[in-house]
Amino acid sequence: MTTLLHKLRGDRVIWMVALFLALIGLLAVYSSVGGLAAKRSGGAAFFLFKHGMMLATGGVIMYYASRLRFGIYGRLAQLLLGLTAGLLLLTLLIGSNINDASRWITIPIIGQSFQTSDLAKVVLVAYLARAIAKQNDAPWTLRDTLLKLMIPIGVICGLILPANFSTAAVLFLVCFVLLFIGKVPVKHMALFTGLAVLGFVLLLFFAKAMPGLLPRIDTWNTRIESFMADKPDADANFQVENAKIAIVSGGLLPNGPGSGASRNWLPHPYSDMIYAFIVEEYGSLFGGMGLLLLYLILLFRAVRIAGQCQRPFGSLVAVGLALLLVMQAMVNMAVAVNLVPVTGQPLPLVSMGGTSIWFTCLAIGIILSVSRSLEEEPSTNTDVKRPRTAVA
Repeated sequence: MTTLLHKLRGDRVIWMVALFLALIGLLAVYSSVGGLAAKRSGGAAFFLFKHGMMLATGGVIMYYASRLRFGIYGRLAQLLLGLTAGLLLLTLLIGSNINDASRWITIPIIGQSFQTSDLAKVVLVAYLARAIAKQNDAPWTLRDTLLKLMIPIGVICGLILPANFSTAAVLFLVCFVLLFIGKVPVKHMALFTGLAVLGFVLLLFFAKAMPGLLPRIDTWNTRIESFMADKPDADANFQVENAKIAIVSGGLLPNGPGSGASRNWLPHPYSDMIYAFIVEEYGSLFGGMGLLLLYLILLFRAVRIAGQCQRPFGSLVAVGLALLLVMQAMVNMAVAVNLVPVTGQPLPLVSMGGTSIWFTCLAIGIILSVSRSLEEEPSTNTDVKRPRTAVA
């Protein structure tokens, strides 16, 4: 293990965090897929192999992403932003529809489906980091803020919103944190936040007037009303109620792998509610607090990397991607303990998933690429006289 870590370039703590998260996810998925395994030949071993292959290929993506110079991701994001918006629109129009949500699109020839919003999140954060870095401390005019920042944010988040409100909301919040760090005028941010809220209210109004415009509006209303109710309806709040039972069953200390009985009655114990299942098997101390600590370590190391990197793009993209992953994890865990309404956010690197694991590994790989540059070019990153015009 020590020899392997020595060969890996970049922040080794982040490598270890990613490894631990993947191992925890592999064990939890294998233990929790009893209901799915009964419906498919091959049993739980099939899902273990499938999830293991996604993690293994994700690890390859992470490794090679960390080997590239991080500046290339800013240029790629600039080129891919328009294509990403087109893919999101195509997903809304002809994407696979599950539970009134069109989130997936199938790649021709190979037949592999992927969630286009996962690609959009990474692309948008990298694009914004580059756009802010290229401003080079020049004052932001209202026109610059609109054209370079707000329109891309509005288009990408707006195209994600109809099918996936929680992803759009998390991405929107991360983008505005990134703008704040990048010293975009607060008055510009406040203006466009107000416009975004107004636009969302108008969208809800038109959705009520024209049924079918926003198919998931009834789902949103049901989840919010159930969350806000003093005595929530047991059927409407079925997922959270069962998640709380699983958490209480787990207690403080671990019960051991394979001990989770909630696999038989907890909805989606291998994906949306995997945090509750992990707490049941590994206890609140090791399972609950342990997972939370791993994600916080990831965020702390990314912030540390950003503070050491003298190139604005590297600092911004590392913080932005880490925030994106950690906030997604926080939302997933908050749902399980009934702190926020039910959403469909997976737990990064832990929940059973498809290509979402690849894009998570890509995001971590970019962060590792920034940290690797600190090791390879120490003179470049510690030279305080170097102008901040370099984006790549």
